[in-house]
Amino acid sequence: MVYTRLALQHQRCLVRHINSAARKRRSLPSAFPVLDLPLQAIHQHVYEANHRNSKTCHNKYIELNKKVTKGGGDNAIARHTQRNRKLLVQDRLRLLLDDEDFIELSRFAGLGLPYGDIPSAGCLTGIGRINGLWCVFIANDATVKGGTAYPITVKKQLRAQEVAIQNRLPCVYLVDSGGAFLPLQSEIFPDKNQGGRTFYNEAIMSAMKIPQVSVVCGSCTAGGAYIPTMAEEAVMVHRIGTMFLGGPPLVKAATGEEVTPEDLGGARLHAEVSGCVDHFAWEEKEAFEYTRNIISTLNFTLPEENENEENMRNEEERPLYSSDELLGLAPRSYNYSLDVKMVISRLTDGSRFQEFKGCFGTTLITGFAKIYGHLIGIVANNGELSYQAALKGSHFVQLCDQRDVPLLFLQNTAPSAALTLSVPQAEIHSNRIKAQGSMMSAVACASVPKITVVIGGCHGADSYAMCGRSFDPNFLFLWPNARVSMTAAGHAGSLLHPNSEHQQDDKEMANKMEHNLNKKFEEESSAFFSSGRLWDDGVILPQDTRRVLRDCLDIIKQQQYQLSTEKLQSVLLRI
Repeated sequence: MVYTRLALQHQRCLVRHINSAARKRRSLPSAFPVLDLPLQAIHQHVYEANHRNSKTCHNKYIELNKKVTKGGGDNAIARHTQRNRKLLVQDRLRLLLDDEDFIELSRFAGLGLPYGDIPSAGCLTGIGRINGLWCVFIANDATVKGGTAYPITVKKQLRAQEVAIQNRLPCVYLVDSGGAFLPLQSEIFPDKNQGGRTFYNEAIMSAMKIPQVSVVCGSCTAGGAYIPTMAEEAVMVHRIGTMFLGGPPLVKAATGEEVTPEDLGGARLHAEVSGCVDHFAWEEKEAFEYTRNIISTLNFTLPEENENEENMRNEEERPLYSSDELLGLAPRSYNYSLDVKMVISRLTDGSRFQEFKGCFGTTLITGFAKIYGHLIGIVANNGELSYQAALKGSHFVQLCDQRDVPLLFLQNTAPSAALTLSVPQAEIHSNRIKAQGSMMSAVACASVPKITVVIGGCHGADSYAMCGRSFDPNFLFLWPNARVSMTAAGHAGSLLHPNSEHQQDDKEMANKMEHNLNKKFEEESSAFFSSGRLWDDGVILPQDTRRVLRDCLDIIKQQQYQLSTEKLQSVLLRI
């Protein structure tokens, strides 16, 4: 037994030494061909139409961004800061994170829902650096509905935890919540992926050795009280933070006793008596200093980067063309799509791209490139996903999985399924379905990280093969012009049964139904409708895509710097 343990320790030390040596080595040099694809005069009318549409979408983006930034409104902000003497969630993040260069997830979640607008779903989630370490943060915004949790709030929190689990990121909870919105309790409490899943995830993350820290900087009532008590370390702010299952009104109703929130569940009580929290802070600034210090105790060793290397990484390998040109390459509709290689050439280092199977299945572009030095495999739609294209995609995805190369999917799928009008077409479509099924299997089973960016349409079964939401990519983002629906607006007729010319009434009814469906698809397929329901991780501007991809690849890579990711036996989390 002793020999086995010593052998295992020796093996882990050897692996650690190999990993340390690997970090010091440089990656293989590459001389990928340059995609020299400037805009041509023949593209000008399409480019200008796309650019006008992108400007319209950008204005909508700015409008919604301003709405979300206001949170619960001026009165709620005044009440939060003046009467309750709390910091706004944005100010809390400034104290917690190294800088404001972080990825915010699903910023427009909660807008346009049947039960009203819930700006940012009542909480800010994202990934930012704390002492140089990328961490997920989940921060309640108590200016929105008093911090009440709606169904979309729970969904957003669960997605943030999923990102932490998938990428092995430390997680920091900034708790300031008024509990669940009881009129919608049937959509918050009972099901598998609802409220209780938060606590299940916390337990699973601890078992996976993913660190979790909680800061109680406001109300923490009922089920919300389990968040800090299940985290590995908890910080609580004096006179601001409270934690109890039932508050003073419930105590009075049950026993007739009057008690203050501070005496019932304040920071001093939980730090000195119950032991539910580990650090007592007199004010919020001190609480976030504690939190940053806690993060510095985590068992990560980050690679050393000198300033010259960082500048080289950021400046030398810029694409040949400006990222602003992506505004004109973002298709307003499928018919306005230009060669997707033009998009790739404005995202990759030096506009370099090593294409794979360039002469086969040309409606799908596959190949290798680098983004800020990270080697990636790119899979990009350049037309319908044909039989040959799907076989090619399946081959390339398996190749990247074999080599442990992360995958980037640039999705712009066909607006509707092709019609079958003859026996030869039926045979072609049968083979196509089989090949697409093969590609779906390859994507689903690939163990490498996957990032999806919807640059145009996300329609039908083709979107599954291109790693849509249900295929569990590490991150999925939309451009503002993106459309998400089973069938694109204007193509509803392909879903309806053709009527005989002699049945005039039936034909008029079918036309009316088609019109209503197209109108519905138009309203429900926009990127902002999708993001409001958390079908993605956020809407990003085309010109910011390269920077966002860099951060995502850095985040994905960080997990290899954690020194210990396995344990021989279970440990006691809390008393």
